[in-house]
Amino acid sequence: MTMRDGPDDAAQLRAAEALAQLEAAKEKRFIELFKHGSLAVEYYAPRGTDPQTPHSRDELYVITTGHGVFWNGSVRVRCQPGDLIFVAAGVPHRFEEFSDDFGTWVMFYGPEGGEG
Repeated sequence: MTMRDGPDDAAQLRAAEALAQLEAAKEKRFIELFKHGSLAVEYYAPRGTDPQTPHSRDELYVITTGHGVFWNGSVRVRCQPGDLIFVAAGVPHRFEEFSDDFGTWVMFYGPEGGEG
């Protein structure tokens, strides 16, 4: 299920379907599934390590499966399914010590440089 801008004013994404698409895309850690205005929704499932670098827009993570530790450049916090994590544009961050089944929605939004 890949959804893009369209005439509908509602959208539904399912984590299990997103993970299946990501696994079919072999060697990828994320897949973009939806765009609307400045909002881009991806599904992210790092394997082994998380090589993220700071992003140019604000973002939200919603953990769907597994567990781990999230480092936001200065502190580390445990994360698990149902947790929501905000990261401002430009902040170094990554997931650490995550389980093999770890997966999360990622939502990028707003202008380059973040909303401040």
